[in-house]
Amino acid sequence: MGIRVNPDMYNIILNGLAGETKRQNQAMQQLASGQRMNSLSDDPAAVASLVGLRTESSSNAQYLKNISSLTSSLQVADSALSSVVTSLTSAVSLGVEGANGTLSSANRQAIAQQVQGIQQQIVGLANTTYNGNYLFSGTATTTQPYALDAASPSGVTYSGNSNINSVEISPGQAMPINLPGSQLFSNAGNDGFQSLQDLYNALNTNGDVATATTKVRSALNYITAQRTFYGNSLTRLDNAQTFLNQEQLQLTQAESNTLDADMATTITNLTQSETTRDALLNAAGKIPHSNLFDYLPTG
Repeated sequence: MGIRVNPDMYNIILNGLAGETKRQNQAMQQLASGQRMNSLSDDPAAVASLVGLRTESSSNAQYLKNISSLTSSLQVADSALSSVVTSLTSAVSLGVEGANGTLSSANRQAIAQQVQGIQQQIVGLANTTYNGNYLFSGTATTTQPYALDAASPSGVTYSGNSNINSVEISPGQAMPINLPGSQLFSNAGNDGFQSLQDLYNALNTNGDVATATTKVRSALNYITAQRTFYGNSLTRLDNAQTFLNQEQLQLTQAESNTLDADMATTITNLTQSETTRDALLNAAGKIPHSNLFDYLPTG
């Protein structure tokens, strides 16, 4: 009976040993690094997914940074407007006091000086800055919007513009982040500075103080209404921040699921690979050290 020897047995065993050695090295790298992938060749599809996850996470981090800065800027602007409302409320009270017919001219002029002081305070508030940028100059953020000007009918001049800045706070979602001074303080129908100047003039000249006071009250109501823009914007930013933070957690989890090694599985794979390698080595030791001539009949 003839015996058939597979001449590829050594190659089969060597190829098997090489494969198991590669799997062992990969498993040991995973145990050392805690990561399922330590090179592009480990899982090209997963690496591509990981790159996408990290790109999205980086983009979200930038949006969150934008939102944080915008939130602070809007809070400063809202605080400034709160002070403007307080100042205009005081001006209305002074106007009511000045409209009293029993006051002397000297008393009205003294009240007029207080109104002028309020106008100066509001000019300062209208020039509020955040991180070196003027908040009420439209898109001309490096230009001081207001300056006192005795030659101007309103007592001030405006050097900003009427444009509105907008910033992207999430993919495809941009929002306006400011109101220009020309809309807030110098609106044609409710010019706060003009109303204060008119009240100042009326008090100084024994003019129609009551009518001038009504105009100041109208400007006060208008600015109070405009202020809701900042409150609504802060709410919108807060909602966007909450959404992005939740999405960041999901991206982090997805990245972890893609990258992190399952230690229990990795240890099992390493053990199985070592067992297979030992079996291959054992098989190699049992292959007869002979050749075909050993099986030829002798004469």
